Amino acid sequence: MRPDKILNLLKEEEKRQEETVNMVASENYPDMRILKAYSSIISNRYSEGYVGKRYYAGTKVVDKIEGIAVDKVKRLFGSEHANVQPHSGTQANMAVMMSILKPGDRILSMDLACGGHISHGNRLSIAANLFKTMHYGVDKKNGRIDYEDVRKKAIKFKPSLIIAGGSSYPRGIDFKKFRDICDETGAYLLCDIAHTAGLVCAGLHQNPCDFADFVTFTTHKSMKGPRGGVILCKDKYAKQIDRAVFPGTQGGSLNSNIAGKAICFEIAATGRFKRYIKRVIQNSRILCRLLKERGVNIVTNGSDTHIILISLENTNTNGHAVQEALEKAGIMSNKNLIPFDKGSPKKPSGIRIGTLGLTSRGFTKKDIHRLSEIISYAVKNPEDEDGMIKRKKIVTKICKKHPIYKRNNKKC
Repeated sequence: MRPDKILNLLKEEEKRQEETVNMVASENYPDMRILKAYSSIISNRYSEGYVGKRYYAGTKVVDKIEGIAVDKVKRLFGSEHANVQPHSGTQANMAVMMSILKPGDRILSMDLACGGHISHGNRLSIAANLFKTMHYGVDKKNGRIDYEDVRKKAIKFKPSLIIAGGSSYPRGIDFKKFRDICDETGAYLLCDIAHTAGLVCAGLHQNPCDFADFVTFTTHKSMKGPRGGVILCKDKYAKQIDRAVFPGTQGGSLNSNIAGKAICFEIAATGRFKRYIKRVIQNSRILCRLLKERGVNIVTNGSDTHIILISLENTNTNGHAVQEALEKAGIMSNKNLIPFDKGSPKKPSGIRIGTLGLTSRGFTKKDIHRLSEIISYAVKNPEDEDGMIKRKKIVTKICKKHPIYKRNNKKC
């Protein structure tokens, strides 16, 4: 195969991204400077170890870059210690578990259907093979975390670790209440803020570093950075966390990603970034309101974040069908379980969408109004292929007004 074929496929993907609306809640568009760091010459370096303690020569520049990334993220979140080497959020979570738990220890975390993440001890994860897990859920009436139920389960189950956070929970989380439960039961507290890290930086969500033993997050969602993970913790856990990352759960760090993370953290400290996050939440609330006005059922009846979880429970369709219908119209989303879902992960009763990407591109209220019509039509008429293809012309026209990297990316 000729290398040109791959380059042509990359161009094809660039065209696809420019002509479609990315409403996948776990994706965003990083600053062009971060993309340049991704593909920079620093990726040629292999750098097992940590700053000043590498196993190879020639890592002085790598040390400077990682040192900057660590210093910036510590200041950004007010953390005592930071490890910026995890390749992903899942590996960050595993490193925390391996640093403090022994095989057979117990973990209490949010149920996947209620908004949790696979890496938190779901039966399909490696964590479930190593540790005993129990899951807490949400109140059936309002879809929100029932903290008293979490407390009762913690007292009964006696976990060594409680995890607060998830991947499709659209509301803010009270980390102080989790801290109180952990203090009462003697458990460690891990807060996974993969989706809300940017909101924390902007002062629009409670900072878990004030309460947690460990905080993990990814940099490619609301942080608007490169793909990768980060662990924050108190100084007393620093040595065991660093050992759990390297050599415990992964080898050499991805230096180009760490360079991108350093740039990401610098941008996240600016007023421009904070204004961006405010627009993300405003757009989420506008879209929620418009969808509800069009008869679409929203889990928890709204959102405090960029995540909007649509329930299809009382319809004749499922998340897979609606996801495919939206894709035909040029809108990217993902099928998702909802609390107390009677469907399966392949054909769940929900659709998860988010406002990170469209806000990065500078979409207006008028644009969001048009998107709400298309989304609601897909929910009610997923089988109407011609109707979705017709609406793709509207999506293409909107996207053309808001290119990803030619103009609007400068807004953040």
